[in-house]
Amino acid sequence: MLKPQYSFIVPVFNEEETLPELYKRVSAVMDQMDGPVELVLVNDGSNDRSLAEMRVLRQRDSRVCYVSLARNFGHQTAVTAGLNFIQGQVAVILDADLQDPPELIPEMVGLWQQGYQVVYAQRSRRRHAGWFKRLTAYGFYRILQRLSDVTIPSDTGDFCLLDRQVVDLLNAMPERNRYIRGLRSWVGFRQTAIRFERDSRFAGEVKYTLRKSFALAINSILSFSQVPLRLATYLGLLSASFALIMMFVVLYWRLFSISPQLVGFSIITIAQFFLGAVQLICIGILGEYIGRIYEEVKARPLYTVSEIVGLSNTEDNRRESLPCYRNKDSGV
Repeated sequence: MLKPQYSFIVPVFNEEETLPELYKRVSAVMDQMDGPVELVLVNDGSNDRSLAEMRVLRQRDSRVCYVSLARNFGHQTAVTAGLNFIQGQVAVILDADLQDPPELIPEMVGLWQQGYQVVYAQRSRRRHAGWFKRLTAYGFYRILQRLSDVTIPSDTGDFCLLDRQVVDLLNAMPERNRYIRGLRSWVGFRQTAIRFERDSRFAGEVKYTLRKSFALAINSILSFSQVPLRLATYLGLLSASFALIMMFVVLYWRLFSISPQLVGFSIITIAQFFLGAVQLICIGILGEYIGRIYEEVKARPLYTVSEIVGLSNTEDNRRESLPCYRNKDSGV
């Protein structure tokens, strides 16, 4: 069997309703490619029939491969697992809910053939998205651009094409709190965008809830910015300035015997609440960064794998260094 030229990575979590349609549309694109293709499905600890659907697709088409994680590790980790195990010279990452149209892949490949090593899909419009989702997404990307140490394109997701050189660099990064769209910007190389209108989910429930989206936003900011740490310093300076001003105001009242509106208990209460809030914010910011250091120094594997099917074991030496435990019993 020829080694794949292209690898399509699809993280899957409870997508039994979308997998048949996903395969239908992706396989049509695979048939158009100018080289061998593998479709790598990463089961992120699904508790529905997603894994069973993957096994059925594997029996139907030998180009379908899958990696099943031992539990749910999260979307970004599932993408990382796919990048660790692909064999192609080109990786394409897309979501299983079909909000990322597979039909754009040939156009992405065309840009790669022109010399671009990263081609990311940039949303021009979100179809059927509510005003709250559009507003928060717009605000988040603009804030991230302001705070980040690298330029992360706005209105982009994980839907992208990556050259093998970029994939190898991402695999070599040991960090645990991963934000793929930030990491692919950090590595550099020639990058370009392809504009598209994002469709609504094909079926099933939205997996990125408000809580998960907020956690991803916090992760992205802390991973690529030191501004929150500086914010703690600025808040400390602000509180010190506020205290100094209040000292002069109280001294002025005392010297000139002016009867102030805010005296005694009121001033003390306001000052206590203000300083307490500043301290808690600073402690919280420091706690977030210290927590990340704690996660890194434990050096646990990024994920664990229970089943691998369809992926070649000819590169065992390379895979021995991957940040995971796995079952080597692969079906090819």
